[in-house]
Amino acid sequence: MRLEVIPRGERSKLWTYASPALAILLTLGTAAIIFLLLGKDPLEALRVMWIDPLLTKRGFSELFVKAAPLVMIAVGLSLGFRANVWNIGAEGQYVMGAIFATGVALYFYDVESFPVWVLMIPAGILGGMFWGAIPAFLKTRFNASEILTSLMLTYVASLALLYLVVGPWKDPEGYGFPQSRLLTAAASSPHLIPGTRIHVGVLMAIVIVGIGWFLLSKSLLGFKLKVAGQAPRAAAYAGFSTKSLTWLSMLVGGGLSGLAGMFEVAGPIGQLTPALPTGYGFTAIIVAFLGRLHPVGVLFGGLVLALSYLGGEKAQIALGLPAAVTKINQGILLFYLLACDLLIRYRVAIVSPARGAV
Repeated sequence: MRLEVIPRGERSKLWTYASPALAILLTLGTAAIIFLLLGKDPLEALRVMWIDPLLTKRGFSELFVKAAPLVMIAVGLSLGFRANVWNIGAEGQYVMGAIFATGVALYFYDVESFPVWVLMIPAGILGGMFWGAIPAFLKTRFNASEILTSLMLTYVASLALLYLVVGPWKDPEGYGFPQSRLLTAAASSPHLIPGTRIHVGVLMAIVIVGIGWFLLSKSLLGFKLKVAGQAPRAAAYAGFSTKSLTWLSMLVGGGLSGLAGMFEVAGPIGQLTPALPTGYGFTAIIVAFLGRLHPVGVLFGGLVLALSYLGGEKAQIALGLPAAVTKINQGILLFYLLACDLLIRYRVAIVSPARGAV
């Protein structure tokens, strides 16, 4: 007698879309056990993490501010993942977008009569696209794994950031701290709602969701991405270029990641610092799978993961929990998502050995 994992003949559409909700419930149950082991009241800890941040105007508005970069990045990653192009280096592309955008802001530092942040938008997109183009070239030219190359470039981007903030872009009035100058009002994203930090980037994230939905559902490009991911041989037979889809996926993913970096540095952060690599690029991978690689699902997934960030910060203050509690919850959620996906695609069966087999 042995256990075997056998492919299912047909996937359940119900569980394909219900499994993220199941994964969230399992994550909450596991988190409650962890809180109990840490000597905390599980119900109180869950309330502090997942409900309290939504009960105030500031907390509710911060939810959208946190979700915006996650949604931008995850929409770009989702389109690539659908075509089996695994861009794992969105964090580096996010950092490079912030670097390019900050370069524009510092170049026009003395300009106050023109909204410099408008010029920072294409700069951020180009920065992310440039960093995404490197693994795309290595993949299409040398068949190098985009997983490894994009991931390793993340650390190169972080080192480039560190060089700039301790070197040529260091704030001369920053008392020796490794950071750039604070961006001027002309280089800062306008706030949409007075009394909150909701800025233009939040609106842009919603627009990107709409564009992503249209491309995926109503365009030939979306059809190509689906076919390339689900039936590569059929895509090749139909004449869909794998190299073109690889380039497109990496450039779109990199561009949206760079745009997210631009809005972060022109919005909540306000300057370039070594703390800019916040892990959004990696968290966005969870957001993409939680949203079932669909832009509308990504919007809801981004809100859930943004809430985990806010709740983790609140739990540190109110309950004295370690900072790692946020990453632990996100890791558990990813584990349950992948486990659900496995059981949707395969079933576990008990197989008896054939007679006479040794």
